[in-house]
Amino acid sequence: MSLDRKITIEERLNTNAWDVDQRPHIRIIDPDQCRKCDKKPCLYLCPARCYTPGPDGTVMFSHEGCLECGTCRIVCPENNIEWNYPKSGFGVQYRFG
Repeated sequence: MSLDRKITIEERLNTNAWDVDQRPHIRIIDPDQCRKCDKKPCLYLCPARCYTPGPDGTVMFSHEGCLECGTCRIVCPENNIEWNYPKSGFGVQYRFG
């Protein structure tokens, strides 16, 4: 990467490393609550884009690229996200501030 240009967020995120646990540290408690949620802010506010719309109005979650910021837990209007820190030794390892 050249030092004479600004580095994009995507480039910075690509320098991180993840040691992914097979057991997710985040879970959607009740998928039916997601169907009832009109705004679904998790789809738009997760910086890692771990949440995607499901075919039936639910929300799908993939924990593998999670940045462990907790945004999803804060923005969910239904309090429908169970969030725990990953097990010791697992999760994101930031390499470039």
